[in-house]
Amino acid sequence: MAGQGFEPDVKVRTSEYRIGCIGAGMIMAECHLAAYAQAGFPVVAIASRTKASAEKVAKRWSIATVHDTPEQLIEDPQVEIVDLAFPPDQQPALIRHALKQPHIKAILAQKPLALSVEEAVKLRDEAAKSGKILSVNQNMRYDQSMRVLKQIIDSGALGEIVFAQIDMHAIPHWQTFLAGYDRLTLANMSVHHLDVLRFLFGDPDEITTLTRKDPRTTFDHTDGITVSTLRFPSGVLAVSLEDVWSGPRQEGYKDDQHINWRVDGTKGVAKGTIGWPKGVASTLTYASTETTGGEWVSPSWETMWFPHAFIGVMEQLQHAVKTGTPPALSVADNVKTMALVEAGYRSMAEGRTVKLSEISID
Repeated sequence: MAGQGFEPDVKVRTSEYRIGCIGAGMIMAECHLAAYAQAGFPVVAIASRTKASAEKVAKRWSIATVHDTPEQLIEDPQVEIVDLAFPPDQQPALIRHALKQPHIKAILAQKPLALSVEEAVKLRDEAAKSGKILSVNQNMRYDQSMRVLKQIIDSGALGEIVFAQIDMHAIPHWQTFLAGYDRLTLANMSVHHLDVLRFLFGDPDEITTLTRKDPRTTFDHTDGITVSTLRFPSGVLAVSLEDVWSGPRQEGYKDDQHINWRVDGTKGVAKGTIGWPKGVASTLTYASTETTGGEWVSPSWETMWFPHAFIGVMEQLQHAVKTGTPPALSVADNVKTMALVEAGYRSMAEGRTVKLSEISID
């Protein structure tokens, strides 16, 4: 990063609030807790659907208290921030329980926040009424390449943005609970990309989404492979493609899983990769007629989306509690991402472009 002046990772400004973690699956064990240990965030308790799972993760990360149930953890007076990694059909009840506890200052929820936009809007309004902070874990905004890309765009180095794309050919690990829902890729994978496009370019006017089933996914689903085209008020046209098939996965077949992205502007281009499918750092390179003399410049970093981005997610919430300011990842903002996902599903179902103004979030 020498001489570039970019900040791929956040500075930890606040780290004193005591965290209680609910969930003991991959995201909690490998991402949240790994990030918190590195940042020095105090995790004081954990609970999950089964106490045995919570005990295993507690031993690994030296968490002193293991509760029998998520509700007991929420009621523990030593917990100041509740960190949820739970299925979206069960998450709203836990959020509401936490909003009632006087000792709870803030809640970090997973995406999707709930199974419907209507439920998300209710949670937004209930959190506002309670005076507690509800934040949603849109962690791709803290991917290092996305943070640096945002800094480059905001500097004006690319000029007026013309076109953007996120091109994914990678196989997610679908959590087992998703088999019980009728929504798959758009709600659980594309949501990262749709949200980060909002982070980069603001709120779109409209979305057109096409889908087909994924041959690998054995349970019933409406959306497997998805392609969404977004149009923004600024004129930006963006494509978000999620090919969750991406070819065979079998012994002897050398797959080429990847996520590439590109942003074209009137004064330059930035492009790069998301490192998540391969467990490596994301990359970025850009050229600008204004700031690089037309030469390609490639800032680099050692950190990765998983787990390092999760430092930024919890740090923004810690800092919001300390300063009394809204979190960077507010529930009100996340409701707009959920509305975009909802518009995508309506587009699929009705075979047409859907304007965001059709989705009520008031």
